[in-house]
Amino acid sequence: MQRNGRSRQDQEHGEGGLATDDRPPALRRWGHFTAARPRLMIWAGVLLAVAGLVLAAGAMDRLVLSRFESPGSESVKTRAVLEKEFGEGTPSVLLMVTARQGTVDDAPVAAAARELEEELALRDGVADVASYWSRDGSPTLRGRDGKQALIIAGMGGTVTEARTELATISPEFTRDEELFTVRVGGGDEIFRQVAEQSRQDFLRAEMIVFPLVLLLLFAIYRRFAAAALTLGMGLFSVITTLALMHLVTYVTEVSTFAANLALVMGIGLGVDYSLFVINRFREELRLGRPVPEAVAYTVGSAGRTVTFSGLTVLVSLSCLLLFPLPFLRSFAYAGVGTVLTAVFAALVILPAALARLGHRVARKGPAGNSLTSEGWWHRTALRMMRHPLRYGVPALAVLLALAAPVLGLTFGTPDERVLPEGVSSRVVQQEIRDNFAAEEMDAVQVLRRGQAGTAANSAEIEATALALSRIPEVHQVDALTGSYADGGRIAEPGAAAERFGHEKDTWYSVVATHEGLNHDVDRLLSDIRKTAAGEGEGPDQVRIGGYPAELADFRAQLVDRLPLVLGLVLAVTFLVLFLMTGSLLLPAKATLLNALSLGVMFGALVWIFQEGNLSGLLGFTPTGTIEPSIPILMFCVAFGLSMDYEVLMLSRIKEEYDRTGDTLGAVATGLERSGPLITSAAVIMAASFATYASSGVVFLKMLGLGMVAVILIDATLIRAVLVPVLMRLAGRANWWAPKPLRAVHRRWGLSETEPAATETAEAAGATVR
Repeated sequence: MQRNGRSRQDQEHGEGGLATDDRPPALRRWGHFTAARPRLMIWAGVLLAVAGLVLAAGAMDRLVLSRFESPGSESVKTRAVLEKEFGEGTPSVLLMVTARQGTVDDAPVAAAARELEEELALRDGVADVASYWSRDGSPTLRGRDGKQALIIAGMGGTVTEARTELATISPEFTRDEELFTVRVGGGDEIFRQVAEQSRQDFLRAEMIVFPLVLLLLFAIYRRFAAAALTLGMGLFSVITTLALMHLVTYVTEVSTFAANLALVMGIGLGVDYSLFVINRFREELRLGRPVPEAVAYTVGSAGRTVTFSGLTVLVSLSCLLLFPLPFLRSFAYAGVGTVLTAVFAALVILPAALARLGHRVARKGPAGNSLTSEGWWHRTALRMMRHPLRYGVPALAVLLALAAPVLGLTFGTPDERVLPEGVSSRVVQQEIRDNFAAEEMDAVQVLRRGQAGTAANSAEIEATALALSRIPEVHQVDALTGSYADGGRIAEPGAAAERFGHEKDTWYSVVATHEGLNHDVDRLLSDIRKTAAGEGEGPDQVRIGGYPAELADFRAQLVDRLPLVLGLVLAVTFLVLFLMTGSLLLPAKATLLNALSLGVMFGALVWIFQEGNLSGLLGFTPTGTIEPSIPILMFCVAFGLSMDYEVLMLSRIKEEYDRTGDTLGAVATGLERSGPLITSAAVIMAASFATYASSGVVFLKMLGLGMVAVILIDATLIRAVLVPVLMRLAGRANWWAPKPLRAVHRRWGLSETEPAATETAEAAGATVR
C-alpha cells in the first residue's frame, strides 16, 4: 500500500541523494506473490473450503434459539428468585382444550382434562403445569363461552432444549378426542414455529439465490468463467462463515437466525468484491499488461479498496456486539465472519484464479493503452453537474417524501402475528384474544421482597392485591389471600394460592387485559410497580417479572445502547473514509447520503409493516408497531453496505482526481468506472435479500424488503444524482481538511495511486471546470 504524503523524490533518494526504497506497495507485492504461485493459493483455498464445508455441515445443529430477554435485567432476576424460592417458572406453553359438547365444567370433560394435565407434567422438559381445573377454576383460564379452557406449562432447560422437546410434544398433544380437541400454543411454541419456518426459508433461499446470481453474473460478464468464479467466491464466503459460526458456538451462543444473514451477506459481499477485482483486472489487461503484472496491479489498487470497504462493513456490524443481547450479537458474529471471508477470498483466492484463467475472463475485444470511455454514467454525471439544482432538488424531495413515514415509527413487542395465518400456534393465540377476557400466560409477576407470605401478613397482602386490581388495565390479581378484580375479592384462597407463600417474600400474579398489553405496556408496568410498593417503601422492595416485563426490559436495553452504537458507527466509518480521501467533507457527505437512504428504508418499514399498506399483497398481518431489534440490525447492515458502495465509488473518483486534479472530470470518470459495478452489485445483493420477501416470518420479510429498498435507492438516486450534484456544489471544498489533519493523512492515509499522480493533483490544484 502506498502512503499518500511521501513525495517521489523522498522515495527515490535519501538525504545524500541515494535511492533508499523503490519497492512497490505492499498489496502489489502480494499480488506478484499470488500470481507467481497460483496453484498453491488455489489449493489452499480448496482445502479451506472443504474444511469449512465439514464444519458448516454441523453448524445448524449447534445454533441455538433465543427468547426476547435481556440477561441481567430486573425481570430475569425476578424469574430466578421465583424459581428458587417458590418453584414458580414463567409459563411458555399452553394446551387449549375445546369441549365438543357442553362446557369445560362438565364432569367427564374435567376428568379427562386433568388426566391430560398429568400426562403433560410427566413429559421430559416440562418443569411445572397448571390448568383451569387445578387452579380452582380461575376465570382467566376459561373462555367466555365456557367451551374452552387452558392448561399452561413452563419448560425447563435452555430455550433450545425447551423448543427441541416441544418439537416432539406439540404434534403428540395436538389431538381430536371424543370429549374435546387439544391444540398447542404459547410463546415458546410460537417462536419454535418461527424458527422452523426460518430454517425452511433458509433452504429455499439457497435453492433460489445461487442459480439466480449465476444467471445475473453471466448477463454482466458475458463470460461463464468469470461468472462461475465470482459466484464461487460468494459460496466460499458463505461456507467458511458458517464454519466460523460453528466454532464460535463453543464459546458463546449463536442464534439460528444468524445463518439467514450469513447466506445473503456472504453471497452479496463475495460478489461485490469479486466484481470490483475482476473489473480492475480486465482494465489492466486492456492496457496491455501481461497476466501476472495485471494481477499484481489489480491487487495493489482494487485490493486496497476492498480492504477499506470490508473495514467499513465490519465496523458497522461489529457494533452489534455492544448490545448485551445474544440475539443481536449473533448477527455480529455472522457479519464479521462474512466480511473477513469475503475479503480473504478477494485478496488471496481470486487473484490466483485470475492468474490461471488469464484472458478467459477478459472482455471481448482488442487490448489498448486507453480506458477512455464516455458512456451513460459519464454523460449522466456531467449532466447532473451542469444543472445541480435542477436535478438535485427533485431527487432530494423524492427521498424525503419516501422517508417521511419514519416520523411515525412506533416500537412494540412481537406476538403470534409474526407467523402466517393458519399456522397452529397463531390460530390458538387468536382464539385466546377472541374468547378469553385476559391472558394468564402474560401475567405480570410482582415480587415483594421482605414481605413474608404468611397468614400474619394477610391483611397487608390483601390490601396490596385490592389496590392492584383497581388499576384500569388489570383484569385479575391472584395472591396468597385469594383472587381479586375491580377492587373486590372474587374468589377465596384455595390450594392454588399456596404457591404465593414463602417465609421471606411473597408475590402476586397480575393479569392484564388484552387492551392493557396491546397499548402502553411501559406505563402499565410503572403503575403496577408504584401500586405494589406503596408509600414510603424503597424501589428495591418490589421487583417486576413475567413475559411483558421481560419484553419491556429487552426493548429498554436496545434503546439505551442505541445512541452509543450509532455514534460509534458514524465516528469510525468517518475516520476510515478520511484516511482514504484526506477530506473532511467527503465523509460528512457520505454520512448524510447514507442517512437519506436509511431514512427511505425505515420509511418503507413504517408504511408497509407498521401501517399495513400492501399487507394483503405481501401476506402478513400488521400490528401497528415494529419490534425494535430487527430495525437496529437492518441499520447496521444497511449502513455498512451503503458505505461499501461509497468506498467503491470514491476510490475511483479519488484515483482520477489524484491523477488529473480535475474534480468534475474525476467524478464523471469515477462514476463511469464504478457506476455499472455498483449497480450490478446492488441488483445481485437486492435479489439475494428479496428471496426473503416471500418468507412466512414477518422478521425475515422486513429484512428482505427493507434491504431491497435501501440498496436500490442507494445505487440509483443517491449515486447517480446526489453524489455528482453535491461534488459539483462543493467544488474545491471536496478535498479540504485543516493543516493538522492533512499531516495526519500524509502520515497514515493510504492511496492506490502512484506518487507522481499525487504530485500532479497537488500541482494542478482542485480545478473545477
